[in-house]
Order: sequence, then structure tokens, then C-alpha cells
Amino acid sequence: MMLAITGGTGFVGSHVIDAALAAGHSVKALTRRDQPPRDGLEWISGDLADRDPIHQLVSHTDAVIHVAGVINAPDAAGFEAGNVTATLSMLAAATAGGVHRFVHVSSLAAREPKLSLYGASKARAEELVESSGLDWAIVRPPAVYGPGDRETLELFKMAKRGVVLLPPRGRMSLIHVDDLARLLLALATAETPRHVVLEPDDGTPGGWSHKEFAQALGKAVGRGNVALSAPRPLLHLAARIDRLLRGDNAKLTPDRAAYFSHPDWVASSGHAPPPELWRPEIETRHGLSQTADWYRSQGWF
Repeated sequence: MMLAITGGTGFVGSHVIDAALAAGHSVKALTRRDQPPRDGLEWISGDLADRDPIHQLVSHTDAVIHVAGVINAPDAAGFEAGNVTATLSMLAAATAGGVHRFVHVSSLAAREPKLSLYGASKARAEELVESSGLDWAIVRPPAVYGPGDRETLELFKMAKRGVVLLPPRGRMSLIHVDDLARLLLALATAETPRHVVLEPDDGTPGGWSHKEFAQALGKAVGRGNVALSAPRPLLHLAARIDRLLRGDNAKLTPDRAAYFSHPDWVASSGHAPPPELWRPEIETRHGLSQTADWYRSQGWF
């Protein structure tokens, strides 16, 4: 197949490209900067705000895997542009280009749109996909980790120091990026389910408590640690301090603090991918150790 993949220079998107090329597919992807050439991969200069590159991206392709999105923005306009407008542009391009299969990467945050600007923007993007008239599938990943991820890197660093600061008590699901990439690739084929909303995870029933996750991180970095659940007011205070110190580069924004504080980010068994289509292959404790080893090899610790 010829696949159009957005977000190809990012964490998840780059793993999707790797999986697609390894499976023998051809890929088109957008980039703002020069990228090294690879067999089977055509880089198209531009971004999701540019009409012509988007139409070039979807031209003569069999399916679109829309990974690109904004997880952190200074205001509502940033989320609207990165998650809603960009999705609408891709849907329009796919429709105009005659591409019927559209795989959209959303987030569990879309289940609770009133909690955060991020979740609200993801929910609106889902609505656009569902009303598009295309042959669509929506995937809501839980926390995604794996080699190359800079978001969970901060948690690994805390675990290495012996203290992991976590949101208020709750439960969460996890998925390794390579397992997620396999699912997105499987959904891009014409024989897979259509008009479905899927919530994949690592196969752990009921997900992980924050304490269990912190303990697993400690084992991955080879150190015991103390897990501290920050009360909601303290988390919001930390977000305001991070914004003061790092401005628009802040990792913990008030918006992120809002949805981090929600007690239930466990993937729903009612939205699990059909087992004949996909099953998780990477056990989380092993995946966390593998990721820690990758961080060490790259000097990120």
C-alpha cells in the first residue's frame, strides 16, 4: 500500500513509518526540515497549515494515518489549530483526493472534554472524523511510552533520582509505541473494521495504579523509589510555577494538570480492538526496561 502519514517526524509517527516500511508499504510524510532519504519513503516539504503539501501528501495513496496533533499549547487557539483545524484540513484533502480509509489518532482525554482544552479539542476532532463520510477508525491511546519519547523521559529521570511525583491517586493504562504503531498500520488496510472507536492498552486488566507504575519505573532504571501523589491544588501550583519558569516551553501547564488529576485514564474494555485484528505484544515491565536502556544509550539520562 501507499500510506499518507502525518506527524512522521514525531515520536509516534516515526515509529508508524518504521513499521510501515518494515511491512513493505510505501509512505508519504510531511516535514518542515530536511530529512535523510529512506527507501520507500517520500518526504514532502510543508506542514498541516499548507494546502498544497497536504494535497500532495494524499495524492495516489490508499489510506491516511493522521497521527499529528498538539498535546501542549499555551491557549485554546493553539489546540484548535493543531487538533481541530489540522484534522479538518486532512479530512478535506482525503475527500478531494478520493482516499476513503482514514485512521485518526485521538486520545483518552477526548472522553472528558470538559476537563481540559486538550481533551475538548480532541473530542471536536473526533466529531469531524465521524461526520466526514469517510471509511474511518479512531484510536484513543492511553499513555504511550517507548524509545524516543521525551514526555515520559521526565518520569524516568525522577525514578532514577528515587522520588516519583505523580498526580492524585488514580489508575491509568499504558501502551508501548511499537504496539500502537502495529494497530494503526493494521487499521489502514481495507479489510479492517470501519466506523469504530478503539482504546488499546498493554492488556493489563484494570490498568495500573500510579504507585504500581512508579514501582515499575524504578525497576526499569534499577532503583527503588518513593511514589508521591500530589494533591490537585499542589499539581496546579506546580503548573503555574513551571509556566513562570519556562513560559511557552512549560511541560506541566494548568491544562495538563487538569486532566492529569482525573482518576480514571484506563482504556475501556468495551472499546478494545478485536483480538483477531490486534493484540499487545510488549509486556510493560519489559518495555519500560527496554526504554530505559535506550535512554542510557542515547545519553538522555
